[in-house]
Amino acid sequence: MEERELLPHLFRTEYQKIVSVLCYLFGIEHITEAEDIVSDTFLAATESWSARGIPDNPTAWLYTVAKNKTKNWLKRNTFFQQKLLVDLQHNIPRGEEIEVDLSEQNITDSQLAMIFTVCHPSIPAESQIALALNLLCGFGAQEIADAYLTNKEVIYKRISRAKDKLKEADIKIQQPTLAQINDRLDAVLKTLYLLFSEGYYSTSTNTVLRKDLCLEAMRLNYLLVDHPHTNKPAVNALLALMCFHASRFDARLNDIGGVVLYDDQDETLWNRELIERGEYFLNEAAATPDVTKYHLEAAIAYWHTHKADSGGKWENILDLYNHLLILEYSPIVALNRTFALAKVKGKQQAISEAEKLPLADNYFYHSLLGNLYTDIDDHKALQHYKTALQLANSAADKTLMAKNIDQLNQRRSN
Repeated sequence: MEERELLPHLFRTEYQKIVSVLCYLFGIEHITEAEDIVSDTFLAATESWSARGIPDNPTAWLYTVAKNKTKNWLKRNTFFQQKLLVDLQHNIPRGEEIEVDLSEQNITDSQLAMIFTVCHPSIPAESQIALALNLLCGFGAQEIADAYLTNKEVIYKRISRAKDKLKEADIKIQQPTLAQINDRLDAVLKTLYLLFSEGYYSTSTNTVLRKDLCLEAMRLNYLLVDHPHTNKPAVNALLALMCFHASRFDARLNDIGGVVLYDDQDETLWNRELIERGEYFLNEAAATPDVTKYHLEAAIAYWHTHKADSGGKWENILDLYNHLLILEYSPIVALNRTFALAKVKGKQQAISEAEKLPLADNYFYHSLLGNLYTDIDDHKALQHYKTALQLANSAADKTLMAKNIDQLNQRRSN
């Protein structure tokens, strides 16, 4: 990998790890200093590697420089000498120098602690996601703004307010207790779910960023699965859901970035290894009589990894959607259910159900109704596709709707 590709890659994978370790060591109130140290480390890498070439072990080089820069900061920082050093020395044998532990285990411990800190109940949900993307995934304010189709200032304010809230409340970054795990795990899973969803269903045209969001959500979910106190059925169910969806990622877009609908996807592009991993985690999730929304959504996603419409596939999917709506009603879930309903009961019944939903301003609502009305009432199908075109945010969705409109117009003119 060349320097121009390697540094952004390492920034994405290592920046947040080092920041987590430093915050874990010094406290959330020193997050600015931690970010400055790590930013200086990458700046040094840019300068050094351009002049001298990429070192044999780039990650180890970054860790060494980060440790040295941290020690230099500690030596010249008055606050550290007066207060922080006193607090830290309770955990350090007398006479030993404070060590920045960038071992794999401590990085994992630090990030697990950071996940539960970010999901503290004092922080609003939208700020939790922005802070998770920033602190745990290494995304800048502009990148997050691009993903959420908003401006940089909005995201910057969310992140700043969340950091200030943690400092004001004197929230400690520490390994979560069993009580904290029980209290915050739902919020943690919701944050990871929304993080993955933003990547998978993102209206952003940046497909690289979309994949990165999904991969980061999966990486953080793996941390939960690997920890004995957080390796719970719902955690496995969410990871199974992510694996199943991610397995079809490359088949959802064509070579020019256009959306490929499920029925038209090339099954050979599906990642069989991820499907198998998803099946493993779904089986692990079954070790409980308690069924969560993640169990049901993972089971629906599992059936979507079987392309052929056989063996009661759509009947099973419809039944799962019915249970999901009872467990946690959502108009969007009800809308998704109508696709399965059309497969089982026919388009007319699906149309009747869909038109009851309060989603007149939703792109997917009109896109689905356009599909359902095709061959039944092409005029209405055309109206819905035109509305969907107006509501579409991404270029890929606009291209898909324009294609559907052209095809219907051609049919009507023949």
